[in-house]
Amino acid sequence: MTENELTYQIRGAIFDVYNTLGPGLLESVYEEALCFELQQRGLQVARQLEVPINYKGNVLKTALRLDLLIENTIIVELKSVEEMKPVFAKQLLTYLRLLDKHVGLLVNFTTDNIREGIIRIAN
Repeated sequence: MTENELTYQIRGAIFDVYNTLGPGLLESVYEEALCFELQQRGLQVARQLEVPINYKGNVLKTALRLDLLIENTIIVELKSVEEMKPVFAKQLLTYLRLLDKHVGLLVNFTTDNIREGIIRIAN
């Protein structure tokens, strides 16, 4: 499956979760529901994946955690916030760089229009 086909499948799952649960719940609720939905579609999902940080050849003891990695290809970072901050996109871009991935989706479930709540980020 290409990255575009995969992001299309992920977006469909996001729409289903949003249409079923609606806006304004905790991020962890959306994460669990989205994992279920993606797995029902036959996709491999890694949840709360530790992202090692390599600093000048030294792996730092402090690691980051990304929300979802789909098919070892697409990173999905979930939010449930009133206002999206530019730092959220920067965070996702950093995850993409650290893991040498090309495409990520930043999703905010606290919105009136989920289409506007999904931002595609490319590395």
